[in-house]
Amino acid sequence: MTAVVRRSTLPCAALLALSAVQDATAATTGSGMDEAINAALAPVSAAVSTVVFYPIPIGFGVSLPFVLLWLIVAALFFTLYFRFINVRGFVQGFRLVRGDFSRKDDPGEVTHFQALATALSGTVGLGNIAGVAIAISIGGPGATFWMIVAGLLGMSTKFAECTLGVKYRTVHPDGSISGGPMYYLSRGIAEQYPSLKKFGTVLAVVFSLCCIGGSLGAGNMFQANQTYQQMLAVSGGAESWLFGRGWLFGLGMAVLVAVVIIGGIQSIAKVTGKLVPLMAALYFSCSVYIIIADFENVGPAFNAIVSGAFTPEAGYGGFIGVLIQGFRRAAFSNEAGMGSAAIAHSASRTREPVSEGLVALWEPFIDTVVICTLTALVIVITGMYQVEGVGDGVQLTSMAYASVLSWFPYLLAVSVFLFAFSTMLAWSYYGEKSACYLFGESRGVSLGFKLLFCIGIVIGASSNLGVVMDFADAMILVMAVPNLIGVYLLAPVIKRELTSYMARVRTGEVRNYRTNPAPE
Repeated sequence: MTAVVRRSTLPCAALLALSAVQDATAATTGSGMDEAINAALAPVSAAVSTVVFYPIPIGFGVSLPFVLLWLIVAALFFTLYFRFINVRGFVQGFRLVRGDFSRKDDPGEVTHFQALATALSGTVGLGNIAGVAIAISIGGPGATFWMIVAGLLGMSTKFAECTLGVKYRTVHPDGSISGGPMYYLSRGIAEQYPSLKKFGTVLAVVFSLCCIGGSLGAGNMFQANQTYQQMLAVSGGAESWLFGRGWLFGLGMAVLVAVVIIGGIQSIAKVTGKLVPLMAALYFSCSVYIIIADFENVGPAFNAIVSGAFTPEAGYGGFIGVLIQGFRRAAFSNEAGMGSAAIAHSASRTREPVSEGLVALWEPFIDTVVICTLTALVIVITGMYQVEGVGDGVQLTSMAYASVLSWFPYLLAVSVFLFAFSTMLAWSYYGEKSACYLFGESRGVSLGFKLLFCIGIVIGASSNLGVVMDFADAMILVMAVPNLIGVYLLAPVIKRELTSYMARVRTGEVRNYRTNPAPE
């Protein structure tokens, strides 16, 4: 999930484990090794975090973390530069996801829908469940409004990076694909700016190293750890048969992940293509049921969200504070600008780079605008965010849903497992492709990384490596720096591709096979 595996998920998901369970688990693990690893990485993690979260003053006595400001400015720039592609490309993106323009003989390994599902599996997760609750508990209902705005702007960033992912991908003789920021940073910058060739290569290497670090840490160890903690909590805590058996739980998850990822992106896409709609359907159904059951409060809830965005209660820190909370949670939830999704989308079966960019812009919409808004509505409608002692994060969300559906905490435990599992699948692919870029495309490198990834799952479920998680989280956020530098430099390329593609769609040169089927 978040990351996400991403910044939003780390503090959010940590709330999944009850403190008593965490203390008991710590007593059953090898704390000596954990502490040694933490001590070794602590200085590096602190240094990276200092840079990534360096406060930038924006006026009114308020500062924004560097990485958040970096992502927001990029989203706004690309929205204006591509003339609101997040709006005018929305319908065409849906047609592409539906398969209207697809041909089976196009180069690529997965369909538009499968690429979208794989990328979504890496972003939809605890950030949607807990991140929204944290934003509302700190910034009030109005934070939801700015979260939606940030999600809409992030659609433009996602369009840009995923268009480049297909534009500069490598199609191997066996039909397999390698693509993502490491390829457009090296090949794209070298092609458009020959004098910056070495600079582009450095950016690609930095991105790849950070992606591997994020994949092995936050993409599997963190997911396994938090899933185990949640399962332990709902199954009885210290009285559960899982107590003290984190390694066994991790081994089980590792086997499940290995069965899927050994088959590569096609196998991953087949699973996520079924898993993501299932996860979304479960969560959507519960949310809609609660909203309908308390329909008379929907209007007041929307009013609280909109009015709170511009006239927040004094206790919530004022207008700027509410805006920051909304943008912070959205930026760290949908990963627009991180570049990770471009790796998955580059494997799409298409001859048109822009087509996959239009598909990708649906990601922030589904992740942030739809799922996060449903969560926010339930929290505001039930009024749980105003109840003292409920807590924040996943606890607040769980209590809000449980106030209407008493069995929801159990469904939440299942959802946490599915979210974590799907996130592992996506990030195993991201890490694998980054490793192959650095060490060469070979079966040995691919299988070696997959084995290392699965070992990390077992370690994550049975260890308490707090600093390792913080370090991996920072690595993912650092990815946004080299990635967006490249996207800025290559923005004119994207614009030319977009202008050409839209013109050819209008004239029919890019064929819509739903309205104009190919002759038999």
